Amino acid sequence: MAQFCYQDWAYFCAVTKVLYYLILKPISYLPYWVLYGISNIICFVFYYIVPYRKKVVLTNLSNSFPEKSQLEIKELCHSFYRHLCDLIVESIKLFSISKNQIAERFIVNNPEIIQLYFDQGKDILIVGGHYNNWEMLAAGIDQQVPYDTIGLYSKLTNAFFDKKMKESRSAFGLRMVTTKDSFAYFKEEHTTPRMTIFGADQSPTYSKSVHWTTFLNQDTAVALGTERFAKKYNLPVVYGAINKVKRGHYTLDISVLTDTPTDTAEGKITELHTKRLEQQILAQPEYWLWTHKRWKRKR
Repeated sequence: MAQFCYQDWAYFCAVTKVLYYLILKPISYLPYWVLYGISNIICFVFYYIVPYRKKVVLTNLSNSFPEKSQLEIKELCHSFYRHLCDLIVESIKLFSISKNQIAERFIVNNPEIIQLYFDQGKDILIVGGHYNNWEMLAAGIDQQVPYDTIGLYSKLTNAFFDKKMKESRSAFGLRMVTTKDSFAYFKEEHTTPRMTIFGADQSPTYSKSVHWTTFLNQDTAVALGTERFAKKYNLPVVYGAINKVKRGHYTLDISVLTDTPTDTAEGKITELHTKRLEQQILAQPEYWLWTHKRWKRKR
């Protein structure tokens, strides 16, 4: 049985390599207008023919916006799938995008906010969510700020796609560190100030300590990782709000959450970045990742 499972997994890994080299990589060289045509087709398939997590999306939307009618929820659901499929083709494009292209399509509007910390030689934490195109942020952020940039991430099960994902995200300077290695990373000696990127809106595992809050009308567990590291190393925390200008073009607006993390009450930093994300979602809900089972952890 073990041998069969190994062979089955080996076959799956081989198929993913073929998928990447024969389909995804060639597609990444196509111009954006062609990619968005593909996005429209994928959207039709995911929404009407082979629904991709549609029940999860509709449930999440209904629970988050109980005041909306069934028709409004369906319209919002469709808008989300249009954005999701744009996100898919834009992420594929990152396998071959040039440095100049990413610089034109991802812009930090107010880098002077973090320049102040850099001039003081301070490391900082920047926290956000899976809102708009976070993959574009990963690829473009290092060119836009003076800091050495580091992104914390959860390692993918498929080693090949984990490698390719890291390559696309780190192509222009971002360093990727797994959450498993985060404690060792923060203990490293370094001479250049660092900016560490946290995505803090995924459902935490039951092994992690959490902060409970009301988020999108629901009792929600939020991982304390950002807050714990900020307090332990006395690191300023800023929020990164990704905004969509138009298809394939995004900006980042930075705002300070705290300069003095060690003086904040327990749970305050987590509450601040969670509510900031909620404000974004309430303004334009179609741009959040509704396919995620965000509320699977209960009290």
